[in-house]
Amino acid sequence: MSRVCELTGKGPMTGNNVSHAKNRTRRRFLPNLNDVTLQSEALGRGVKLRISAAALRSVDHRGGLDAYLAKAKDDELSANALKIKKEVAKALASA
Repeated sequence: MSRVCELTGKGPMTGNNVSHAKNRTRRRFLPNLNDVTLQSEALGRGVKLRISAAALRSVDHRGGLDAYLAKAKDDELSANALKIKKEVAKALASA
């Protein structure tokens, strides 16, 4: 399982550990990923995703998963999230 957020595409970054003597060694900064089940009103069911804590706040800010996916760029979404976005759009169009 890769360490990439399914909604924002946020992944590991690299940097340096810097000691008191200014010795630098390489390190990785990993995103704060959580396994969550978000409710979709259009689909009427929960959707399991692996997203960052920042993405979870963004989903709440935009008013839920359906609203977030409507505004999200397709190139940032994972294949699973893109599939859910198309299902939501189809459900909203038929309703």
